[in-house]
Amino acid sequence: MNNLKTYQNYYFVGIGGIGMSALARYFHASGKKVLGYDKTNTKLTQQLMSEGIDIVFEDVIDNKITSLQAENTLVIYTPAIKKLGILDYLNENQFEVLKRAKVLGLITENTDCIAVAGTHGKTTTSTLVSHLCKEADLPFSCFLGGISENFKSNFLYNGTEYSVVEADEYDRSFLNLSPDWAVVTSTDADHLDIYGDKNMIEEGFKQFAALVPNGRQLFVRKGLDVGRDHKTYAVNEEADYYSDNLRMEHDKIYFDFHTPSETIKDFVWEIPGIHNVENATAALAILHNLGVDFETLKKAIANFKGIKRRYTKHIYSNGKIYIDDYAHHPTEINAVMGSIRTFYPDKKLLVVFQPHLFSRTRDFADGFAESLSKADELILLDIYPARELQENFEGITSDWLLEKVNSDKKEKSDLSGAFEKIKEKEFDILLTVGAGNIDTLYDPIAEWINSSVQSTM
Repeated sequence: MNNLKTYQNYYFVGIGGIGMSALARYFHASGKKVLGYDKTNTKLTQQLMSEGIDIVFEDVIDNKITSLQAENTLVIYTPAIKKLGILDYLNENQFEVLKRAKVLGLITENTDCIAVAGTHGKTTTSTLVSHLCKEADLPFSCFLGGISENFKSNFLYNGTEYSVVEADEYDRSFLNLSPDWAVVTSTDADHLDIYGDKNMIEEGFKQFAALVPNGRQLFVRKGLDVGRDHKTYAVNEEADYYSDNLRMEHDKIYFDFHTPSETIKDFVWEIPGIHNVENATAALAILHNLGVDFETLKKAIANFKGIKRRYTKHIYSNGKIYIDDYAHHPTEINAVMGSIRTFYPDKKLLVVFQPHLFSRTRDFADGFAESLSKADELILLDIYPARELQENFEGITSDWLLEKVNSDKKEKSDLSGAFEKIKEKEFDILLTVGAGNIDTLYDPIAEWINSSVQSTM
């Protein structure tokens, strides 16, 4: 394989994926020619095209592909795509073809790499680490699994001494990295189509933790077993680094942060949820160990705006609240709904949920049912298949899942009919949640509620 810098062209198979698009932006920012394929035109692909990246949405061998030369073109693909004529052509014509995770590992291996892993919390934590690095003006680049509201992107270039990466456990991708610093936020069962069972996914995280050369630079949520020495972090219980004294004042969250030697009082931000304070604790621990002063960190925490589709909240003058979130696992849904119930215990909650993957729906059906039963009213959308086919999961449908939900106010809808159903409902809080294309409802809902408020003023 050539050195990455010798390639002039980079072709991305599945360029619209959140991790793939960050790499595409990196090479584009480096002055390389970037083009690619995705099966779906989304807001993200439209943004990439507006930045000058060439994307096609049909699996066709056109002149843009046939004009590429194998000796100066690197093909980058995601394992989520199982079958594609374009990829077959590129393989048959001896192009260098690498997984996204391998390329990310090559980019970051000559940096001081900060890798954030976990089945939940890694996007928020890695984005927050990146934001703190930016506010401290550290020379870093980041590759994120979500769109930072501060950066308006999932990629930022501010130098090359450090790199911040979201370490993805899917397909064991994170084992391609060379982390100098790392966080492990959670090791719950997920991606059982890859790992088989909870024991195997825990073993995968132990292998990831073993990649960190120094245990003093490995931060693990207290209670997790990663099979080696490490520093712990926690919320509302003592650990090497922990936060406590959480309270809410005027829609702001306050907390105190403890290191092994000192206590720093009154961090404040607008990001709700105990789980998010936990993510902040890990990020603060790393930046403190990088030598950033707490005055800088306090200011940075205060102006952190969060991540798109991670508890994105709108409060309207008529009292209605709209929250949109990416949660797609029962643990994540419980965290989001738990935060809503904590801060708004008496408000009527309408949940619109789109399951993601037939396999995940099958593996965690009882957990999903238990979580969704806590809604005052539920609209359950069809399962978003992503890389999977319904024919391989006979009987695994949203109708099947809905039967397990213990609620008198529940119904199923396809995505196209969901908006009209929402407009018929009475609610104080609306939560749209899921990792598929449910995000297409976001703009229509926000505009509808806003216009409803305006019409009554």
